[in-house]
Amino acid sequence: MAFNVTGVEEGEWAVLRVSGELDLMTSPVLRQRVHDVVAEGSHSLVVDLSDVFFCDSSGVGVLIAARRLIRSCQGRLRLILPDRGAEDGSHVNRVLGALGVRRLFDVHPDLDSATTDEAGPLSA
Repeated sequence: MAFNVTGVEEGEWAVLRVSGELDLMTSPVLRQRVHDVVAEGSHSLVVDLSDVFFCDSSGVGVLIAARRLIRSCQGRLRLILPDRGAEDGSHVNRVLGALGVRRLFDVHPDLDSATTDEAGPLSA
Protein backbone atom coordinates (compact mmCIF):
# COMPACT_ATOMS: atom_id res chain seq x y z
CA MET A 1 0.00 0.00 0.00
CA ALA A 2 1.37 3.41 -0.98
CA PHE A 3 1.52 6.21 1.57
CA ASN A 4 -1.19 8.81 1.11
CA VAL A 5 -2.58 11.82 2.95
CA THR A 6 -5.90 13.28 1.86
CA GLY A 7 -7.68 16.25 3.33
CA VAL A 8 -11.38 16.95 3.75
CA GLU A 9 -13.50 19.36 5.77
CA GLU A 10 -15.98 18.02 8.31
CA GLY A 11 -17.85 21.01 9.71
CA GLU A 12 -15.36 23.16 11.58
CA TRP A 13 -12.75 20.38 11.50
CA ALA A 14 -10.00 19.81 8.95
CA VAL A 15 -9.52 16.07 8.57
CA LEU A 16 -6.31 14.48 7.29
CA ARG A 17 -6.77 10.82 6.36
CA VAL A 18 -3.46 8.96 6.43
CA SER A 19 -2.85 5.54 4.91
CA GLY A 20 0.16 3.28 4.50
CA GLU A 21 3.42 3.35 6.45
CA LEU A 22 4.23 6.41 8.54
CA ASP A 23 8.01 6.25 8.72
CA LEU A 24 11.21 8.19 8.10
CA MET A 25 10.52 8.46 4.37
CA THR A 26 6.85 9.44 4.58
CA SER A 27 6.54 11.44 7.81
CA PRO A 28 7.74 14.70 6.16
CA VAL A 29 4.66 14.54 3.91
CA LEU A 30 2.32 14.43 6.91
CA ARG A 31 4.32 17.15 8.67
CA GLN A 32 3.93 19.43 5.65
CA ARG A 33 0.20 18.73 5.34
CA VAL A 34 -0.32 19.62 9.02
CA HIS A 35 1.60 22.87 8.53
CA ASP A 36 -0.45 23.64 5.40
CA VAL A 37 -3.73 23.13 7.29
CA VAL A 38 -2.63 25.48 10.07
CA ALA A 39 -1.29 28.06 7.57
CA GLU A 40 -4.71 28.02 5.87
CA GLY A 41 -6.25 29.06 9.21
CA SER A 42 -7.69 25.81 10.49
CA HIS A 43 -6.86 25.15 14.14
CA SER A 44 -9.23 22.21 14.64
CA LEU A 45 -7.57 19.16 13.15
CA VAL A 46 -8.42 15.47 13.09
CA VAL A 47 -5.72 13.05 11.93
CA ASP A 48 -7.33 9.79 10.88
CA LEU A 49 -4.77 7.02 11.34
CA SER A 50 -7.24 4.18 10.71
CA ASP A 51 -5.38 2.97 7.63
CA VAL A 52 -1.82 3.34 8.95
CA PHE A 53 -0.42 -0.15 9.36
CA PHE A 54 3.11 0.83 10.46
CA CYS A 55 4.45 3.79 12.42
CA ASP A 56 8.03 4.34 13.57
CA SER A 57 9.53 6.95 15.88
CA SER A 58 9.68 9.58 13.12
CA GLY A 59 5.93 9.20 12.64
CA VAL A 60 5.38 9.58 16.37
CA GLY A 61 7.60 12.67 16.24
CA VAL A 62 5.36 14.20 13.58
CA LEU A 63 2.28 13.57 15.72
CA ILE A 64 3.93 15.17 18.76
CA ALA A 65 5.08 18.15 16.65
CA ALA A 66 1.53 18.51 15.28
CA ARG A 67 0.20 18.55 18.83
CA ARG A 68 2.70 21.23 19.80
CA LEU A 69 1.85 23.35 16.74
CA ILE A 70 -1.91 23.11 17.25
CA ARG A 71 -1.58 23.90 20.96
CA SER A 72 0.52 26.98 20.14
CA CYS A 73 -2.49 28.23 18.11
CA GLN A 74 -4.93 27.40 20.94
CA GLY A 75 -6.38 24.80 18.59
CA ARG A 76 -7.60 21.23 18.95
CA LEU A 77 -6.00 18.05 17.66
CA ARG A 78 -7.76 14.70 17.70
CA LEU A 79 -6.52 11.35 16.47
CA ILE A 80 -8.63 8.51 15.13
CA LEU A 81 -7.23 5.16 16.28
CA PRO A 82 -9.95 2.54 15.91
CA ASP A 83 -10.08 -0.62 17.93
CA ARG A 84 -9.89 -3.40 15.38
CA GLY A 85 -10.83 -6.05 17.91
CA ALA A 86 -7.19 -6.74 18.67
CA GLU A 87 -6.08 -6.82 22.25
CA ASP A 88 -4.35 -3.44 22.05
CA GLY A 89 -6.09 -1.91 19.02
CA SER A 90 -4.25 -0.47 16.03
CA HIS A 91 -0.50 -0.57 15.44
CA VAL A 92 -0.21 3.20 15.97
CA ASN A 93 -2.11 2.86 19.24
CA ARG A 94 0.35 0.19 20.43
CA VAL A 95 3.36 2.29 19.40
CA LEU A 96 2.06 5.41 21.18
CA GLY A 97 1.30 3.32 24.26
CA ALA A 98 4.70 1.62 24.26
CA LEU A 99 6.45 5.00 24.07
CA GLY A 100 4.27 6.39 26.86
CA VAL A 101 2.89 9.27 24.77
CA ARG A 102 -0.65 8.08 24.00
CA ARG A 103 -1.96 10.02 26.98
CA LEU A 104 -0.87 13.25 25.26
CA PHE A 105 -3.48 12.82 22.55
CA ASP A 106 -7.26 13.14 22.36
CA VAL A 107 -8.01 9.74 20.79
CA HIS A 108 -11.32 8.70 19.22
CA PRO A 109 -12.50 5.47 17.55
CA ASP A 110 -14.11 7.08 14.49
CA LEU A 111 -14.72 10.31 12.61
CA ASP A 112 -18.17 10.94 14.11
CA SER A 113 -16.92 10.94 17.68
CA ALA A 114 -13.79 12.91 16.76
CA THR A 115 -15.78 15.74 15.17
CA THR A 116 -18.53 15.90 17.81
CA ASP A 117 -17.79 18.14 20.76
CA GLU A 118 -20.15 16.27 23.07
CA ALA A 119 -18.20 13.04 22.71
CA GLY A 120 -15.42 12.43 25.18
CA PRO A 121 -12.11 10.89 24.16
CA LEU A 122 -11.29 7.24 24.70
CA SER A 123 -9.52 6.68 27.97
CA ALA A 124 -5.79 6.10 27.80
